[in-house]
Amino acid sequence: MKKIALVCDWLTTVGGAESVLLALHKMYPEAPIYTSKYNKKGIDWFNDADVRTGWLQVFPNCLRRFISPLRQYYFSHLDLTNYDLVISVTGAEAKSIKASKHICYCHVPTQYYWGMYDDYINNPGFGILNPIARLGLKLFVKPLRKKDYAAAQKPDVFVTISSYAKEQIKKYYNREAEVIFPPVDIDKFSTTLKKFSTSREIKSQKSQASEKHNYITTSRQVNWKRLDLCVKAALKTGVNLTIIGNGPEHKNLIKMSNGSKQIKFLPTMSQDELRKYLADADGFLFPSLEPFGLAPIEAMACGTPVIAYAKGGALDYIKPGVNGEFFEKQTVNSLAAAIESFEPNKYNSNVVKNTTLDFDKKYFCQKMQHLVERELKNE
Repeated sequence: MKKIALVCDWLTTVGGAESVLLALHKMYPEAPIYTSKYNKKGIDWFNDADVRTGWLQVFPNCLRRFISPLRQYYFSHLDLTNYDLVISVTGAEAKSIKASKHICYCHVPTQYYWGMYDDYINNPGFGILNPIARLGLKLFVKPLRKKDYAAAQKPDVFVTISSYAKEQIKKYYNREAEVIFPPVDIDKFSTTLKKFSTSREIKSQKSQASEKHNYITTSRQVNWKRLDLCVKAALKTGVNLTIIGNGPEHKNLIKMSNGSKQIKFLPTMSQDELRKYLADADGFLFPSLEPFGLAPIEAMACGTPVIAYAKGGALDYIKPGVNGEFFEKQTVNSLAAAIESFEPNKYNSNVVKNTTLDFDKKYFCQKMQHLVERELKNE
């Protein structure tokens, strides 16, 4: 039997990268998972897995973004050449590992070195420590980029999550990548229509009767996700907004809402709880530039259309007039204009749901299994 290992940057919270890793873990349950930091309280998906950490485990979670150079050193010295195949799931340093055969499922080139460098310089997201983080990134970004580029030349195969991410990998790493969309449990979310939701038409009639549409967004609350646009646009247009999730920007978003009853904040919740909120909304707001974005797919699987920023992974799945609309600029005015012109009653829930079928996790598993078998034969 071939020996396979899995690698990821860190395992501390629930997110899109962790969903990919979970799917691979279920495909290869005997494969150990190597990572820099594991927090069982933050994510309980891998309690049955053989998760292996090293000396970086002693660092507190709050320092994760501060210690990227140490992570680069750690993974570059992690020797996994005794495995027949290593699959890394990474958007940062895990691609640096030593392996005899290496498939890198790369979400995007390391954002704080490349595509989002300016955003991190403007707001590193460390609060009162921002000046220190900003200075450190400016001083060390050139050697860190050089090492990151060198690490990106190591994997035998690059796989990525969207057309946008493929372009970014070519631009910054000069590597070609295959696109395999990340796994979404479409069936689990689509059953919401039967259990919780009325038709889009009936929901729209209710919204029109109350004269306020109800929008939702769910995300890790970090600055580059641009949830501030959702809060400000909701206040400007007078719509109701539910924000589900948590993160370092949580207090800032609450302060920004200024106690408005239009805006409701709810904590991160299970998928069973989340799908009811998604199905009952008139629209899902997706303001961030992301290489893919699982949350909008989950919303559409519930039959709820999406208003998305017209850049990034959303270009692969938003079909204007069919399952959502785009707003062109990442500004409050642009998002507000899209909200004001949005007509929920023109979307059919079943049509919206059907546009997500190609993103079902079974296709991810089939394509990844084919890729693994191909690479093992090419030893």
